[in-house]
Amino acid sequence: MRSPFIFPVISLAAALVVLPAHAASSDWHQNEGGRIRLVTASQPDAEGRLQGVLEIDLKPGWKTYWRDPGDSGVPPQITVDGKRFREAKLDFPAPSRHDDGYSEWAGYDRSVLLPVSFTVADGAAPMGSIAAQVLVGICEKICIPVHADLEVDLAKPSHEAVEEALVRNARAALPGRAAADFGVSVIASENGVLEVEASLPHGAQSVELFVAGEEGYAFATPARKAQDGRLVFELPILARPAQKPLGEGVPYTLTSSAGAVSGFLPYP
Repeated sequence: MRSPFIFPVISLAAALVVLPAHAASSDWHQNEGGRIRLVTASQPDAEGRLQGVLEIDLKPGWKTYWRDPGDSGVPPQITVDGKRFREAKLDFPAPSRHDDGYSEWAGYDRSVLLPVSFTVADGAAPMGSIAAQVLVGICEKICIPVHADLEVDLAKPSHEAVEEALVRNARAALPGRAAADFGVSVIASENGVLEVEASLPHGAQSVELFVAGEEGYAFATPARKAQDGRLVFELPILARPAQKPLGEGVPYTLTSSAGAVSGFLPYP
């Protein structure tokens, strides 16, 4: 009599053959302040996204920028060739505030992992390679724009356990999702100033607000003030588009001793 377990075993074996691991990495691109590379892990999900990491390994004393670096910085950027992957989207761990004597800016004074989501192009097979163009600013006393062409051969996995762990750790280090009891809400937007109130867990200290000027917006460094027992930030609006965009809103990250969250403010 035919065993009822033959077909499941054959199906599993077939799946292992046709779904090879995608954990792989590019070569390191060396520069004066450190090195950068791309790492990918896992399979594309049901929506055609492959998770990865832009790893920025800094030498001591060097820094790099957050998504909004201020007036004169270089935000991390990544583009793909569009043949196999049509989009690459960066996410950002919580930054810290820096003052170089010329301006204040948001970024990282340590090596950092920036999660990347690659979206498979319509009709493209997920195997092959990712060809990406990366631009980051790496700074000691002055900022050096670093351009790199990075290629990940998905058909040649290397240290899969290491790469999987890098991607997992990078996503775990992202700020949580803002909520009513830990986040920021708009109080007013008038006279060229966006005024917001921070809600925080009990006892939270060392609070910082970072707002990303994107879609044609630009903001000055948030100014903190106490107002009737509330924590309020004023953000001078330095530039705005002619029409409000249709996206989710202005991205922000709120950091404190209780952790960090990210969310969106309505376009002013």
